[in-house]
Amino acid sequence: MNLSFFGATEMVTGSNYMLTTENHNILIDCGMFQGNQEKEKMNFREFPFNPAEVDILILTHAHIDHSGRIPKLVKEGFRGRIIATKATYDLCTIMLLDSAKIQESDAEWDNRKRQRAGLPMIEPLYTSEDAEQSLKYFETYLYEQKVDINGEISLRFRDAGHILGSSILELWINDKGVSTKLVFSGDIGMPGRPIINTPEFIEDADYLIMESTYGDTIHPPFKESTEKMIRIIDETAERGGTVLIPSFAVGRTQELIYELNHYYEYGDIEQHMRVPIYIDSPMAVNATEIFQKNSGSFNKETQELILSGDNPFSFDNLHYVRSQEESMALNKSSYPKVIISASGMANAGRIRHHLKHNIWDPKNSLIFVGYQAEGTLGRILLDGVKRVKILGEELNVALQIHNLEGFSGHADQPFLLKWLGEFKKKPKKIFLVHGEKEVSQIFAKEIEKAYGINCIIPKLGNTYSVAIDAIEVEKGITLEPEILKEQISKELESVYNQFNALISRSNGLFDEKLLEKDFDLLKNKLLELQGQLMDLNMMIGK
Repeated sequence: MNLSFFGATEMVTGSNYMLTTENHNILIDCGMFQGNQEKEKMNFREFPFNPAEVDILILTHAHIDHSGRIPKLVKEGFRGRIIATKATYDLCTIMLLDSAKIQESDAEWDNRKRQRAGLPMIEPLYTSEDAEQSLKYFETYLYEQKVDINGEISLRFRDAGHILGSSILELWINDKGVSTKLVFSGDIGMPGRPIINTPEFIEDADYLIMESTYGDTIHPPFKESTEKMIRIIDETAERGGTVLIPSFAVGRTQELIYELNHYYEYGDIEQHMRVPIYIDSPMAVNATEIFQKNSGSFNKETQELILSGDNPFSFDNLHYVRSQEESMALNKSSYPKVIISASGMANAGRIRHHLKHNIWDPKNSLIFVGYQAEGTLGRILLDGVKRVKILGEELNVALQIHNLEGFSGHADQPFLLKWLGEFKKKPKKIFLVHGEKEVSQIFAKEIEKAYGINCIIPKLGNTYSVAIDAIEVEKGITLEPEILKEQISKELESVYNQFNALISRSNGLFDEKLLEKDFDLLKNKLLELQGQLMDLNMMIGK
């Protein structure tokens, strides 16, 4: 049996793993790469496998970095089964369609510029029709329900406590008469959070594929972050400002609504104004409706609140914004308010428009309540940039910026270690994924120190041959120095040979036409390569 890693390796986004047995190809998650332009370009690459040959896709949860390339998978030939919890399917019905609209809109925007420049048109990553088509392949199962998929593969979803419907995946594989249990942690949440349950513990696994997003971090207490958020809102309102909160439309936004509901319904706010709260994200509005339809998955406290007659997603000063006109009107008004809007990393969506209109004013505040990936606008602002370009306009960053890590939907290092410590039969090996390289390395050392379990941090494209008692790298993209040197030499030699072949075949036209047209381009590329080689020489000399 082979285990391949095609995403979320030494990075947080793009979750995508393949199990290949003698008879089956099983995909776990098919997420979108998010972050800077280089990472997002990875979404347009061909899959490193034939989608038509995938039998089953198992989805741990609906977040786009786990589900966002499913329509592309179907578009390119997948016709198998997509297995998920009901809540995950319900959320995918809005999230995948929303993602498709973004892809279509981005392609339309690019094509307008390309048409003016005389460049060829491009296709969106996938369309709304592709997203609709992909939803036809879903089949849903309950938590704790052990399902025999085909006589050789069984699975069970356990509550991961991350977002509604999120799952830890227990997977039993019978391959060539040998039974192996793999556990995919998915994204593990923090205990004691509103609405959703505390993550479940797992008893045993032969091999564990585990997230490490915050494997180097201790989160502040949730209550402390909630109190700080309320204090920031009150202080900003007192100076006449607006509070902007970039928030993931699914999960985080509903938690914020719940906490604000508790404050305004039951808190002591007599000395403060009842600041209007605007949820300005059509997808967040739709997701909140889906949350309310899946109240059976809520934790006991939230269910009791609902049974008492209190809808935690509704209070007097809460307003849901759907239309673009309503959204634009918010930036024309000067009264104190809170705008919670997607996307959570401020890389897309209406939050960018609100930032453009508010980022220059020191009366205003910006609160981050979730992970900010490298290269995103959110991460750039958190890193302290003084000027930033948003929607084509260079802007001064003058508003107050706050990072409330206690709201994170991902477990921190102490809880990840506690979760692992609850295994009665520890895994033989742990693959650390869904974390930036340095973070995964720190977490690996903590695991080995606490439990003596060897951790592997896969590289993108690595495939491991997994047996019940052994594991080895079968193939991948890891390059040893000698191999790397040999490959670079071959590439340089190949370029030189192609150059000579071009001259010999041009019959004199090369000098007259091609060089006249492309001389500067070719020379600049050679100068760039020369500069990179010089930089490497400088590094070696240090």
